Amino acid sequence: MTDAFATHDAYETDDGEYALTTTPFDGRVVVDGDEYRVSVTMPTLDAAVEEPVDEVVEDGWFETLSLRLADAEGATRADIEVPDPTVERRGGKVVVEWTATLGDATRAAEAAKALIEYAEGTYVEGIVPGYAYRSPVADLIANARTEGDGEDERGPMPL
Repeated sequence: MTDAFATHDAYETDDGEYALTTTPFDGRVVVDGDEYRVSVTMPTLDAAVEEPVDEVVEDGWFETLSLRLADAEGATRADIEVPDPTVERRGGKVVVEWTATLGDATRAAEAAKALIEYAEGTYVEGIVPGYAYRSPVADLIANARTEGDGEDERGPMPL
């Protein structure tokens, strides 16, 4: 099972885990037989911004992120069952974990990648305007602006 992760070009082996290299967040997979623990660690809102964040804003942001991450199953594009993740705040970080049986190893490597990238995309969708963001969130915002011209027929894309 682990060969599919070790040979996949999006992962690097790191102390018995597989670290996804396609996201600035810390996305990892631990393989235990047929079971996979997929985790991603991202900054909380107050850890990602330069200025103070009111507790009510931080709590609302976290609750919304948690609810949106529960929809991750559709991100895998595979016929697999993905349970709701655990989403916890731990000292300025949000830690998201899924534990699942993801099918054969090749499908598992792709499904785990999709889950971690879904968490990143969900995080970016929840960026609260009006704050000055630190790296890596500032980098994600800058990349989103440069990936396209930032406009469509309705005008500039708000970020």
